[in-house]
This record gives sequence, C-alpha cells and structure tokens, in this order.
Amino acid sequence: MERSRIGSPRPDAHMSFTYRKGKAGMSETPPPAVHPVDEVLPAPKLALYGFQHVLAFYAGAVVVPILVASAIGLSPEQLVYLINADLFTCGIASIIQAWGFWRIGVRLPIVQGVTFTAVAPMIAIGQGAENGTAALLAIYGGVITAGIVTFLAAPFLGRLVRFFPPVVTGTVLTVMGLMLLPNAITDAAGGAAAKAAGHDFGSWRHLAYAGGTLLFILVLYRLRRPFVSSIAILLGLVAGTVVSYALGDTDFDQVGKSDWIGVTTPFHYGAPTFHIGAIVAMLLVMMVTVVETVGDAKATGEIVGKSVGDDDIARALRADGLSTFLGGAFNAFPYTCFAQNVGLVRLTGVRSRFVVVAAGFIMIVLGLFPKVAAYVASIPPDVLGGAAVAMFGMVAVVGIQTLSKADLRDERNALVVAMSIGIAFLPGTVPAFGENMPRDVSAILNSGILLGSLAAVLLNLVFNVLTRKPPIDPADADVPPLEPPTV
Repeated sequence: MERSRIGSPRPDAHMSFTYRKGKAGMSETPPPAVHPVDEVLPAPKLALYGFQHVLAFYAGAVVVPILVASAIGLSPEQLVYLINADLFTCGIASIIQAWGFWRIGVRLPIVQGVTFTAVAPMIAIGQGAENGTAALLAIYGGVITAGIVTFLAAPFLGRLVRFFPPVVTGTVLTVMGLMLLPNAITDAAGGAAAKAAGHDFGSWRHLAYAGGTLLFILVLYRLRRPFVSSIAILLGLVAGTVVSYALGDTDFDQVGKSDWIGVTTPFHYGAPTFHIGAIVAMLLVMMVTVVETVGDAKATGEIVGKSVGDDDIARALRADGLSTFLGGAFNAFPYTCFAQNVGLVRLTGVRSRFVVVAAGFIMIVLGLFPKVAAYVASIPPDVLGGAAVAMFGMVAVVGIQTLSKADLRDERNALVVAMSIGIAFLPGTVPAFGENMPRDVSAILNSGILLGSLAAVLLNLVFNVLTRKPPIDPADADVPPLEPPTV
C-alpha cells in the first residue's frame, strides 16, 4: 500500500499491482496512484454526471438574470441575451475552477455560478439608472472592477475573512433576504409592468399562479428526496409556466423571434460605466463571496478526501476574480462556488473534477442557443414571484442560521445586528432618503442592502475588531435584561 510522507497509508491508494515477466521471473511494479479527484472517467459517464450537475445548477443560473431583468425593466430580447451570456460564462468559469491553469483554479469538482448575493445590489444599481441599457453598463463596471480587485488581492483575501465573522455575514444575508422580498411579492402580484400600467395588478389570477407555484415547490421539498429538492425551484417554474400556457395566460412568441444559434460577444451593450456606488456594492458582494468560496472549497476538500491549504484557497479566489471579470466583459455577473453542487458531490460520491469540466462544456453549448433561453424568458412574472418568495425567504433564513453561530448575548454583536437591520430599512421606509446627495453617494444611501451591509462591516470593526474589551454578557451585568416596552 502506498504511504504518505508521514508514513500512514493514503486512503486513496489502490491495492493493485502490475506484474511483468522478465529474465529473473515475475516482478511487481506498483502503478502511480491517481487521486479520485484527478481521475478522468469514460466519456459516457462524464456526460451523464456532468448533465446531472447542470440540472442541479440550472435554476440558480437562469433565475438571477430573470429577476434582475424584471426589476430593472429589460426587454424580452435583452433577457434572452442575458440568459445566454450567463450560461456561456458559467461554463467558462466552471472549467477555470475545476480544470485550472497556472495558479488559477482550485482543481476540485466545484461548479461556478452567479452568486445570489449580487442580486439585490445589482437591482439597486439598475433601478438608479436612466434605462435598462444604462443599468447594465453600470452593473458591468462594478463587476469588472470587483473581479480585478479579487484576482489581484487573492493571496491576501483569505486573511481578511476574520473581518467577516458570522455576525457580519449573517446580518448581510438576512438584510438581503428581507430587502428582496418586496420584489418577489411585486412579481407575484403581476410584475412591475402590470403595476406601472395599473392593469390587473394584484388580481386573484396572478396570486393563484404565484400561490400554486409556491405550493408545488413546497410539496417537492416535502418529498424529502435530495436530488428532487435540489431542482425543486426549476420544476416549480416549469410546472407553473406549463399551467399558465395551458390556460392561455402565457405565450411563447419570443421563441419564434429568437435565432437558433447566437454567440455571446464582449461588451455587447457598449463600454461599461464606472460609478463609485456600483463599485463599492460589488466589492462588498465579492467579500461575502470570499467567505462562501473559502467555506465551499474546504467542504469540498473534506468530501473528496483532499486537503485544501492556503495556496488552494488563493487559487480558488483567483478563479473567482477572473470569472467575475469575464462576467462583466461578457455581459453577465459575478461568479462563485455553487453550494448546491457541493451537496451533489456528497450525494453521488463522484469525486472527479473532470465531471464538472464536462458540465462546463454543456453550459457553454446551452449558452449558444437563444431559443432555449427564450423559453426560459417566457416564464410569467407571477410564477416567478411565487418561486422568488421561497428563494428570497431562504436567503434570509440562511442569514439567521449564520447569526446563530454568533454570540448574540454579547451586547456588541446584538448592536451590530440591530443597527444594521434598522439602517437597511431607511431607504425603503423613506423613499426621498438621500435624494439631495451627489449621485454616487445617493446610490449608496438609496440601497437598503448596501447601506445595511456597510453598517454591519463598520460596526463590527468598531465594536469587535478595534476594541480589546472582553465580551459583555447581559446575564453577568448589573443591569436587568432588555425587555419589550409596555404600552
């Protein structure tokens, strides 16, 4: 059995030997051990397992452009192009991360997808622009800048994770989920277009489609079948759209107008624009994704039995940075590790990274067919809204779960959470908040997510990083515990 450097048997070593007959008789030569992560499976298995990863990933990949397009008022043609660009770039990003080259890519079975953390900031950036195209250009400017910074700072970003403890990341995710829910409810009631036109917005028909889609998704989760649960959102969107089409409330006219084949070209909408507010928002998004990438890379390493050190983390973050830069250049979004695909690796037990490489090539191929994207773009807003309620609610729940890892008995942590959530609600409750400020400052003040995220980072620095005082436990203090006010 092959032994590692410290002398203990390697778990991935094989008990097989090759026998060669020579003049002196039989001699045995142990073959070079190949770790299961680096094993290249037969082509049929690569295609099958790769397609399974694409299924688990697809809903998360296509929902983001749909949500962003709906919120910032993009045309159906722009949405189709956005979906194709996203799939195309997701494929490239996954290949970079799993296959790797030079010091880029962690070389583990990790699928790269657009980070859901970026949805709310991108919507906030887009809603402050003059039109849909201007919104995209402002978003791409922030995405490209964040990608370059992440790539260059990759060796040092791992050390900054300590500035983003659970009290910060949990607060940021909770704020994002809460701030996104109004957009989901607007879609469930008929969408922004119906609201602006004042036609049929909030009718029983829209709410029935939204409620039916949400109920169908909940039933799929109730089945407790891991793979079905991983694609429950995708199945819910398909089922809701099919029912809407059968009842005559949805059409697929855009499919007939779309080309069979289309190639994504860099800077399709023109040169990106660079605004301070958009850049700050995307940099904050990338810092949150750094925490996600570190966690996902280490989790995947444990699943496949391969240690993940500081150099591996730096390679993973460089891949994130390069993929995000390419996302901005190819009219897409920021990218990071997809957690649901990490779970799929555990469920299937398939550890080869080349399965993800195969999935990447499948995504690239899917990104070349606008008609496929046109079917996705035809999902009605009310069906999307029903699914979005579940997705955005889960974002908030993930934030709450993360906060459970922080000691909220410590008054300083409690203040970070309370103040950040309170500040995040300012723009929504006071629409004119910050409107008399310069444009870049106003873009920050008018985004509840950006404002709440910045507050969480800064308050944590003030209360937990820059102070050496021991934690304050209310149970040990001389003052009584905080009680709700009486009326």
